Amino acid sequence: MSRYDSALTVFSPDGHLFQVEYAMEAVKRGLAAVGVRGKDSVVLGVEKKAAAKLQDTRTVKKIVQVDSHIMMAYSGLTADARVLVNRAQVECQSHRLTVEDKPSVEYISRWIAAMQQRYTQRGGVRPFGVSALIAGFDIDKKPALYKTEPSGTYSAWKACTTGKSSDKGVKEYLEKNFKENLDIVETKKLCLRALLQVVESGSKNIEVWVLQADEPEKPVILSAEELEDLFTEIQREDEEAERKRRQEANQ
Repeated sequence: MSRYDSALTVFSPDGHLFQVEYAMEAVKRGLAAVGVRGKDSVVLGVEKKAAAKLQDTRTVKKIVQVDSHIMMAYSGLTADARVLVNRAQVECQSHRLTVEDKPSVEYISRWIAAMQQRYTQRGGVRPFGVSALIAGFDIDKKPALYKTEPSGTYSAWKACTTGKSSDKGVKEYLEKNFKENLDIVETKKLCLRALLQVVESGSKNIEVWVLQADEPEKPVILSAEELEDLFTEIQREDEEAERKRRQEANQ
């Protein structure tokens, strides 16, 4: 079994590429990331690692801008993600020069997935230990959300999660609570609620970015005050729902 563990390009007898599976495990150990697609918006949220007292938090980014209209959240190895982001940004600029138009969200998601796949098929390299959530708007101003995996697969989603939030509980929460045509406020709340399933420190260690159809090239980060207001509103709604549930149970 050990020789299959160490060789990237050799399948095990039962059809596994263990180095790719280990890369997926690295993603599962990463911080939580959630993406939700609404009627006219896309929201990306991530869990932030607690910063050291003397660290400049502006240098620690889990959500980055790939192009003017595309944002990417990731989970896994930060150094690997930096390489992918840098190459994706260059590809976006190359696409603009070649085609004289901005790349679609699907195009850059497919390109990132192809880059990840190339590192699963050659000797002397290792897979990227990164899973990415890629969100943005295309020329038709319809919201788009894609997810890539270390294996090189990519797919479109209405709502998805990666990192340690990709456990069964958060997936089930999104599946149970997602609705079509969510407005921007409900989209933000659903993203935040999903993150709160795994983030125990409230809104303090959460970062949320919002892309809107009316200004697709101006993504907005929610301030600490906005996050705290949303968190307080969510708590109030949960308390009200619990109170009604108890009343109905006592009747």
